Amino acid sequence: MISPRLLSLVRCPECHGTLRESPGALTCGSCGRTYGSASGDFLDLRPHVAFEERTKYLDEALHADARHERVSPPLLGSKIRNDMLRAFLAPTPSDVVADLGCGSGRALLWNRDWGSATVGIDIAPFFARDARQQVDLVIGDLRRLPFADAAFTKAYSLDVLEHLSPDALRGMLREAARVIAPGGSLFVYTHVRKNARIAMGLRWVNALARQLDRAHLIDLRQEHLRKADHLNPLADIPELRRVAGETGFRITRIRYYTPIVGGFVENILVRMAERQLARRAARRLASKMDGASADRQAIKEARSAAKAQIAASAATRAAFRALTVAMKLDLLLFGSIESGPFFALLEKKTEVRADRGDGRDGGDGEEHEGNGSNKRSNEGNEGQRRFSSVSLRFLRCFVFEIRSLRVLRSLRVLRVLRGCARR
Repeated sequence: MISPRLLSLVRCPECHGTLRESPGALTCGSCGRTYGSASGDFLDLRPHVAFEERTKYLDEALHADARHERVSPPLLGSKIRNDMLRAFLAPTPSDVVADLGCGSGRALLWNRDWGSATVGIDIAPFFARDARQQVDLVIGDLRRLPFADAAFTKAYSLDVLEHLSPDALRGMLREAARVIAPGGSLFVYTHVRKNARIAMGLRWVNALARQLDRAHLIDLRQEHLRKADHLNPLADIPELRRVAGETGFRITRIRYYTPIVGGFVENILVRMAERQLARRAARRLASKMDGASADRQAIKEARSAAKAQIAASAATRAAFRALTVAMKLDLLLFGSIESGPFFALLEKKTEVRADRGDGRDGGDGEEHEGNGSNKRSNEGNEGQRRFSSVSLRFLRCFVFEIRSLRVLRSLRVLRVLRGCARR
C-alpha cells in the first residue's frame, strides 16, 4: 500500500531531494526526476541510472514456484529467523522500521503486532498480495535508498547481504547508516565464508540432499537458482567487524546458527514431501500441457498445496511446529560456535563513537552470544555469564514449547508428513 506516512519518508534516490505529488507520479523538487506508482500498491523509486551489478532475483525463473504469492505463518527456519529478529531488534510502537530487502513482504506481515510504522523495500516487485494491501512497499535499490536521512529508528535485513559484492555491501550499509537515526539499530541475518568444524554436519546433509536430487527423490532446481546469486562478500567475522566500522556501525550482539538439524528437516524431509506433491500434480497436468509447462505448473501447485495443507490441517501445523522446536536445538547446542551463518545487531555509531581508523571499532561493546575466543581476556567471565543466560532462556523456551504442544508423545511426525504427501 501507499500511505501518507510512506510519502513523508521517501526522497529522490538520486539526489535525496523532496518528492512532490503529481497525478500518478512523484517529482523531485531538486533534480526534476519523476517516479511513479507501478500498480497503486507500491512506489517504484528505482534509480534512473541503474547499477551494472544486477541481481538474479529479478528473473521470473526464480519465482516459478510462486512462493511469494501467499504468506503462511512462520514455520521451520523462517520461524527461527523471525524469532531472532523479534528478540534482537525488539521494536516498540514508537519505532519506524525498515525491511531492507523485504522479498514478498512476509516478515512485515508476521510482525504487524509490533504496532510500529513499517516500510519494506526490495529491488524485485514480487510482493505477496496481502503485503500489497496491508504494508507500505517500495521498489528500490539498497545501494541508493529512496528515504530521508534518519528516517528510521530501526531496520533489518534477512538473507540479503550474501547477494551483494564487497563494494555493493559497503554501499548498502552506508546507505542504511544514513537512513537510520543515531543510536538506531540494524539487525542482519547472513553468513560468512569461514566455517567451523561443526559445519561438517551440514555438509553431510547437503551431500545427502544432492544424492537424493540425482535420484529424483527431491527437487533442488529452485535452490540452485537462488544460490547462484550468492556472492558471499564476507570472509569471516573479523571482516564483518571491519566493514561495520567503516560504514558507521558497531556490532553490539551476535549469535551463530549452524542449521544441522534444520538442514535435515528443510533440505531432506520437507523437500521429499514437496516432491511427492509435485509428481502428483505433474501427472494430473500431463494431458493438458507440454512437458516443460506441466513441470513448472506442478512446482507451483505443489507449493500452493503444501501451504493450503498447513492452513487447513491442525495436525500438519502441529507436526511442523514440533519440527521447528527440534530445529531450535541448532541454536541451543551450536550458537556459541563461530561458524558461517549468524544473527547480528548493529548499532549506528554516534559522533562520540567515531572511527578510530584501526578497523576494530565495530567490536566495541559487542555482546558475544557466540565464540568466546574473540573476546578480550578481561571480558571472558562476563561473556560466559551472558551466554549461559541466553542458553537458559532458549532451553526454557524449548521445554515450554514441547510441553504446550504435547506433540512428541501424541504425534508421529514422519507419519503426518507422509500422510500430507499422500493427500
